[in-house]
Amino acid sequence: MYISEQLKKSSIAEYLLYMWQVEDVIRAYGLDIDDISEHYIPHFELEPERAVELIGWYENLINMMHEEGVEETGHLQINQNIIILLNDLHLQLLKSPKFPFYSAQYYKALPFIVELRQAKKNKGEEEKSEIETCFDALYLVMLMRAQKKDIAPETATAIDNISKLLAMLSEYYRQDKANELELD
Repeated sequence: MYISEQLKKSSIAEYLLYMWQVEDVIRAYGLDIDDISEHYIPHFELEPERAVELIGWYENLINMMHEEGVEETGHLQINQNIIILLNDLHLQLLKSPKFPFYSAQYYKALPFIVELRQAKKNKGEEEKSEIETCFDALYLVMLMRAQKKDIAPETATAIDNISKLLAMLSEYYRQDKANELELD
C-alpha cells in the first residue's frame, strides 16, 4: 500500500509491475486474508496501526479480485485501466511530431514487440496492445530474475529496449498528469 502510493506518483510503469506482483502474492496465499495477515504482513515490521491499514488494503484487493473473477489469472480492472491510459498516451506520442526520441525508441523496441506478439498468437493467447505486451515481457523477466533463472542475451537486449520505451512513456505519463505535457 505504502510502496504502491509512492510508485504511482514517481513511476507508473513500476507501479503497475508492483501491483501485478501484489496480485500474484495474493494468489500465492490463496486469497486468504488471514494467511496474508499471519504470514506475509509481519515481514514488513510495521507499527500495529499501519499493519491494520495494510491488511485492510489487501482485503479490499482480495474482494475486488473475487468480484472481477481474477482469482487465478488476469489483472484487476484498476490495473487494466492504467494499461489503457498508457496505450492511449503511447499512440498520441507516436502521432505527435514533438516526440522524435520516443518514436525512435519505439522503433528500436518494435521488432521485439512484434516477435512477442507473434509468439503469444502462436500459443493461442488473446491479442493484447503493444504496451500490455511490453509489460507482460518485463514482468516475466522480473519473475525469472527473482527465481535466479538465466536470461538469454537476446532476451536481455529486447528487455533493455522495452524498458527504455516504458520508462519514457512513464515519464510522459507523469508529465501529462501534472499538466506539463503538450501533445499538439
